Amino acid sequence: MKPVLAVITVCLLAAENLPAQYYGAIQQARRDSAQNDAEQRRIQNEAGGAAQSAAPGAPAQPAPVDPALQVTLKNITGLRADFAAVVATDKADPAQKIALLNDLTQAAQGTSKATSNSVKKLADDLTTALAGQKKLATAAQQKLAQEIHALFNSARLTPAQQKSLPSDIQKLLTDGGVSLDSAVDVVTDLKEVVAETK
Repeated sequence: MKPVLAVITVCLLAAENLPAQYYGAIQQARRDSAQNDAEQRRIQNEAGGAAQSAAPGAPAQPAPVDPALQVTLKNITGLRADFAAVVATDKADPAQKIALLNDLTQAAQGTSKATSNSVKKLADDLTTALAGQKKLATAAQQKLAQEIHALFNSARLTPAQQKSLPSDIQKLLTDGGVSLDSAVDVVTDLKEVVAETK
């Protein structure tokens, strides 16, 4: 009977410790679960923070370029290059005249365009006026290209701009060494272009 009593005693002692062990196991599981949840939140925060911090530091996407603006800038650059080529020579060759004529023809972007006769006369008078005028600085050539392009699109200009730009062009030309007569010829041609493109 002693062995049976010993077995019963051991079972009772084990039964008393069972709730304590069970409670301890539950507490350990809760701690493990809380640690696991905390680790998951930390990982998500780092991933989210990295994504958020990467967004402001990420290279900015270039703003879409307006196609009309690209055409305008290309035309002004072409006109400026034409002027530089003519200024660099004492007499414009036929290829330079054709290049200038093409860029002047492409200057108008609206539906109103100058007649081919007006554009051809302007190209001829410009090449005559600019040939060999090395005093006409690069900055003046750039401004001349911008203002001539603007006059080919006179419908977009105010009446005041339509009147002031030809005078400004005449001053640019005469300051750059162009004779007054040649500058007046160019301005007269430009006024005709303005009248046709309003």
